Amino acid sequence: MNTDYFTIGKLAKETETKVVTIRYYESIGLLPAPLRTGHNYRLYNRDHFKRLSFIRRCRSLGFPLSQIREIIALTDRPDEDCQKVDKIARGHLDIIESKIQDLTQLASELRQKITACQGGTIAQCCILKNLSKQNNNAHKTNFIKKTGR
Repeated sequence: MNTDYFTIGKLAKETETKVVTIRYYESIGLLPAPLRTGHNYRLYNRDHFKRLSFIRRCRSLGFPLSQIREIIALTDRPDEDCQKVDKIARGHLDIIESKIQDLTQLASELRQKITACQGGTIAQCCILKNLSKQNNNAHKTNFIKKTGR
């Protein structure tokens, strides 16, 4: 990247981000509006690249866009105490750890059902019988409730 400006296609390629995602981040204000050429093409600079890379890294860590927006707003105040960023990160970590705990519980339950399987026909399948039991729906895990899955 030795050019001063680059197109949305080049930015997308360099950051491994879909063009539509870049436009979306721009439309919701996470990515500042770029310069426009006479033909209305977007021209992005190094700051756009850095911001988009930052957003991508936050997304890869599972941060929702609302928290990324908060964190970006805090980066505009470099002399402030980092306690607010720490609070956001700790809150996000708590959510991740809770999801891991819920997923571990789900994996254990499914592992038990698979272990109980003795093979045979679909009509005799104990996995299907266990999944069909009424009480399986009665105790949806927090993960399912939180994610809506």
